[in-house]
Amino acid sequence: MGAACIKVTKYFLFLFNLLFFILGAVILGFGVWIIADKSSFVSVLQTSSSSLQVGAYVFIGVGAITMLMGLLGCIGAVNEVRCLLGLYFVFLLLILIAQVTVGVLFYFNAGKLKQEVGSMVMDIIQNYKTNASSSREERLQEAWDYVQAQVKCCGWASFYNWTDNLELRNSTENIYPCSCEETMEEDNQYIVKKGFCKVSNSSSDAIFHEEWPVYKEGCMKKVQMWLQENLGILLGVCVGVAVIELLGLFLSICLCRHIHSEDYSKVPKY
Repeated sequence: MGAACIKVTKYFLFLFNLLFFILGAVILGFGVWIIADKSSFVSVLQTSSSSLQVGAYVFIGVGAITMLMGLLGCIGAVNEVRCLLGLYFVFLLLILIAQVTVGVLFYFNAGKLKQEVGSMVMDIIQNYKTNASSSREERLQEAWDYVQAQVKCCGWASFYNWTDNLELRNSTENIYPCSCEETMEEDNQYIVKKGFCKVSNSSSDAIFHEEWPVYKEGCMKKVQMWLQENLGILLGVCVGVAVIELLGLFLSICLCRHIHSEDYSKVPKY
């Protein structure tokens, strides 16, 4: 009966570590996506915020280590090597502690993150230029144009935020941000306009912002909803990983206790 329990525990641990390996790949892929994405609001965040860039590399590192630990656990479980299982247990416990610490820090700094995002977007809007002076500014402007066009919004709190733009204020013509232009559903959603457009059929030579053919709703609520949805997905993945980690810790202890001697000839040699 004892041998049967060990065998069941061994293969359960193998299956959990296989799933653990796959979830590690998901975390690694999420970090790569943050760095590689150049066309959504993530691009605005990671170009402007060094903390998000660091976070992306942390995701990549944690994902790679998680995959390594999953592989180590699989080998240790199948070959019943106490040394590998012990090493697996220690590293898995450290990863779990690190995940809990990062989650707590993020929870208590969520309000600060929202303020930073708001000030960062307002800075992009105020300094938006038809001809960007640097490649960094150009990437930020293109990313924000993409957000406004795809989310169908204008400005941060409202479209009036664009009245603080330096180029728009110094213009003698009634112009508006092209990416804010209100479009029909059948229009091509993949074409994102850039720069400033002139109001056609203006009622007078005076500049009236109410005549702008743009979305009147600001992007703040929609962007925050988008972030919450994507962070919810990330939170779900992290909770799933944590549950598998706890099960892996429990099963590795059980298997270690029942392995009284180990044959290192079973360990694969490369």
